[in-house]
Amino acid sequence: MKTELDRRTVLTTGALALAGAAAQSVPAEAQAAPKAIFAVPATTIPIVGEAEVFQVRRIYCIGRNYAAHAIERGADPTREPPFFFQKPTDAIQNVAVGTVADHPYPSLTKNYHHEVELVAALKSGGTNIPAEKALDHVYGYALGLDMTRRDLQNGMAAEKKPWEIGKSFDHAAVIGPIHPAGKTGHFTKGAISLAVNGTVKQSSDLQNMIWSVAEQIAKLSEAFELKAGDIIYSGTPENVGPVVKGDVLLCKLDGLPDMSIRIV
Repeated sequence: MKTELDRRTVLTTGALALAGAAAQSVPAEAQAAPKAIFAVPATTIPIVGEAEVFQVRRIYCIGRNYAAHAIERGADPTREPPFFFQKPTDAIQNVAVGTVADHPYPSLTKNYHHEVELVAALKSGGTNIPAEKALDHVYGYALGLDMTRRDLQNGMAAEKKPWEIGKSFDHAAVIGPIHPAGKTGHFTKGAISLAVNGTVKQSSDLQNMIWSVAEQIAKLSEAFELKAGDIIYSGTPENVGPVVKGDVLLCKLDGLPDMSIRIV
């Protein structure tokens, strides 16, 4: 009887050892991954001429990148280094070509401003990217609006507090579809404008930017590791101003289709 028990013990122990070894040999990627408690939808932007979409990782914006706009905001464009802020990815509002999209007037503000901008979308990134290599990382370009609750921004700035509440809110990053740079080329010059109810309010040329898109990428990569999916709002010309419910905004940029929204 004892011999039979010993044999059974040996066989059972051996089987358990083999099972343990087999479990340890399963690759980590084959083991069950942690499951999220809820799904968070990805933020994407349509790409002209492609079935695929551009998934947004981060939204960077440069401040006061046209000399005249820097002056109207009380800054000296000859001495100020570039500075950046971010918006949440789900602030994106996609606007299809040939449509006038309804854009909700946000809460808390009584001085809501338009800022038309060129947007660069990155397909790759890195750190300390040389300016002469920066455009190699650009997938494409879009026309965008950096909408701003100006009274909230100014109020926080006056108190020397972060003014994120003036820039980072729902629908604050309006954007048209992305156009691959392989088809459009890179945008270093070209007329950019915004009209409200048919009256032109902002009008300039991309060549008036203080820091080019390539320089913006280089400067950003000194502070952050840029990656595929990052987009950069490249600054707005002078004459930003308020909009109210019912206003229709028409944005134009040489080389890209117009983009239009209605404030509701």
